[in-house]
Amino acid sequence: MIPFVDIFKRWQLEQKGLSSGKKRKQNDEDSLANNLDDSIYMRAAVFVGFAICVIIMTIQMAQMEIYSVRPLIKVIEITLLVAALITVFILNHREKLPKTRLLLLTFGGLGLQTLLTCIAITSVHKSGYHPSYAILFTPFVLVPMIHSILLGRWLGIFSSVYMALITGFLSPSAVSQQAFLIAMLSGLTSVYFTRGLLKRSQILNAGVFSGITALVAAWALEVIPILDSYEVISTKDRLIQSGIVLGIGCFSGLFVGGIMPALENIFRITTNMTWLELSDLNHKLLRRMQLEAPGTFHHSMVVATLSEAAAESIGANAPMCRVASYFHDIGKIEKPEYFIENQGDENPHDNLTPNMSALVIIAHVKDGIDLAVRHKLNQAIINVIKEHHGNSLVYYFYRKALDARNAALQEVEEGNKNEEDVPEVSEKGFRYPGPSPRTKESGIIALADSIESASRSMKKVTPQKIQSVIDEIVNNRIKDGQLDQCPLTFQELNTIKATFASTLRSMLHSRIDYPKEGENRDSSGGKKSKDETNHKSSSPRTIAAERD
Repeated sequence: MIPFVDIFKRWQLEQKGLSSGKKRKQNDEDSLANNLDDSIYMRAAVFVGFAICVIIMTIQMAQMEIYSVRPLIKVIEITLLVAALITVFILNHREKLPKTRLLLLTFGGLGLQTLLTCIAITSVHKSGYHPSYAILFTPFVLVPMIHSILLGRWLGIFSSVYMALITGFLSPSAVSQQAFLIAMLSGLTSVYFTRGLLKRSQILNAGVFSGITALVAAWALEVIPILDSYEVISTKDRLIQSGIVLGIGCFSGLFVGGIMPALENIFRITTNMTWLELSDLNHKLLRRMQLEAPGTFHHSMVVATLSEAAAESIGANAPMCRVASYFHDIGKIEKPEYFIENQGDENPHDNLTPNMSALVIIAHVKDGIDLAVRHKLNQAIINVIKEHHGNSLVYYFYRKALDARNAALQEVEEGNKNEEDVPEVSEKGFRYPGPSPRTKESGIIALADSIESASRSMKKVTPQKIQSVIDEIVNNRIKDGQLDQCPLTFQELNTIKATFASTLRSMLHSRIDYPKEGENRDSSGGKKSKDETNHKSSSPRTIAAERD
């Protein structure tokens, strides 16, 4: 009902000439989706739904005569296993459970892997093949690989262990131990080779190595008999079975690589591979910034370097910091001449009141959000655009407004102006809308943005001055409450400050003051002899070394 009320109000304002009839683009996710994502009841529903689905699949499997225990015992075993799985997961996240969509990805994937295992076992049983073929056709690494890439290495290991246990319990009793070991080894191999992925082609490599691991394990456990210990099997059959195991691993890698972009979009997860793809400087907005606001573009590149190095030093998401830094000031391209890094000889603020100047400066955040939404940038980038100034004060123009007010009060005292003409100055009108940084990456970029801007005003750069500027900015941010919602610890802040100082020292280092042509002086300021000059000129390598 509320959206219709909003539409009616906008229509009324439009009729009065107080509105254009257009609604500002919204970048926040739908409130209903957010509520469901944080709902404890939805999370409980994911756990219960997963348990019910696995138990139903087990009941169906227990009807086949492939187990050495009674069907009821098999169902009880699986039920206890699922209960233990959920309990371990909750205990590992007892401080805060993941959001509903991440739980759905975790347990939905495990449920899908269980279904694929059941299908493979059932199909082999009905076809009359040897039970070992059930192991050969099961894609053990599919979900562990997905979880490792999207949710992290520890979730990948968790999935590998679960799949090994569930595969061992569901496989025919004759090959249950072999199934457990092969699933465990191949799953952990896939997790190992998907750590720190930077290219999508590496996913295929992970699938290949997982297939090789499963193949070697199948040979070692004689699931694929290579010595004819238990039965006579032709070389052709051995090759076919080996090809199936290796092919399942390769197919898993290809399949995961193909569906990864869709999964990232559905579950709103951005991997390092995608961040590297987004770092392309040929993006429309970045190209426009290069042409229309070159000073801002250079500023953004420096902020990207600072924030990436700082993020790496504390284990935060460095690729995300680099990409988000590229776009954090994208709103300045709407009015580039109002920002000092893009100004020439004229300053447009000279013709504006401090209040109007502050409005123009603050507006670059809202303009940046609009541009980001219009160009469908990643939500994490949009959050950084919103948060990189927090609700901090535009101090220069606030100070200028206070000075103007004090000057006006002085004129009132002298009788040259009425008291009604004294402008009101409210600190609220000179603050950014916020919110303040809510992630480590956003906090790092906010600090890097301020420190890079301040470093431009240093006339004579020394390590002591650099450290002093960094300490002052970080302390002021803390005192102003700009880092209250940011999960950065004081230890991490100290590491970040040290990294900023090191990076700035390397970027702002001084150069040798080379003598003009015809002037030849030694290090003490005296003129060099002709022989010394000729000696230097005859050694290009020495000259090059001095310049470096």
